[in-house]
Amino acid sequence: MEARIPRLLLIAPLACLGLLLGGCTSLFFFPDQQVYITPDRLELAYEDVWIDTPDGETLHAWWLPAEGKPRGHVYFLHGNAQNISSHILNVAWLPEAGYNVLLLDYRGYGQSTGVPDLEGALHDVETGLRWLGHQKETEELPLFLLGQSLGGALAITLASEWVPRGEQPPLTAVMVDSTFSGFRAIAREKLDGFWLTWPFQIPLSWTVTDGYEGVDLIERISPVPVLVIHSVRDGIIPFHHGTELYDAAEKPKDFLSTDMPHAGAFMLPEYQEAVLRFMEEAADRQGKR
Repeated sequence: MEARIPRLLLIAPLACLGLLLGGCTSLFFFPDQQVYITPDRLELAYEDVWIDTPDGETLHAWWLPAEGKPRGHVYFLHGNAQNISSHILNVAWLPEAGYNVLLLDYRGYGQSTGVPDLEGALHDVETGLRWLGHQKETEELPLFLLGQSLGGALAITLASEWVPRGEQPPLTAVMVDSTFSGFRAIAREKLDGFWLTWPFQIPLSWTVTDGYEGVDLIERISPVPVLVIHSVRDGIIPFHHGTELYDAAEKPKDFLSTDMPHAGAFMLPEYQEAVLRFMEEAADRQGKR
């Protein structure tokens, strides 16, 4: 143990220097290319989808068709680590409930090309939504946007621009789970929680743009219904982020408080059923059920 201390003292200041020079954007993206599980291992039908972005990247996605007659589409945006193969359990229950699911890997994740960054990820999620818009069933069926953690922050930004512009296809509802209230807000909070970066929390957080703070953007999603899901036991993104997003949202809106670990709500049937009820009510409101 004693031999490791000098190395840690050396590495930690270098990490801080890297943050000071490069900003905090890298804190949000931890991709890998390992395949953890494929849909067929869960007895799910699926198709590999390849989507080209306007700036020359190729994104990989999985299309999970609904079992039986589809009731709608769910566009799923995952969290900041790994790739769609490690997040699929969060939506594996939706095809049986009658929903098609599109899971997208941002640039640099899984089999998608490129290097991840915030602006690139925002372009990617819009590109995926436009791909969905070109599917023949999209106009006839409800379309739900579901994001978890980082994916929820991307979903809020995407919807806050998509809805006011009257883009097609129209969103039926937006659902965000375990999501932080803003990129700069969570960066400052995380930097504040570590003694080595605590003195630099303010200047480092300033390197993160404040143009995509969810609490400032979520109100623009109205009149599309918003569901905020957050756990009182979330040890990664504290519960107050969920309540702040909910308070900032305009009606119609709903809040689902859970008691699962971070991004773990969909492991329990009772929370799945609550989300399905919200989706059905949103579809009724839109007149697409």
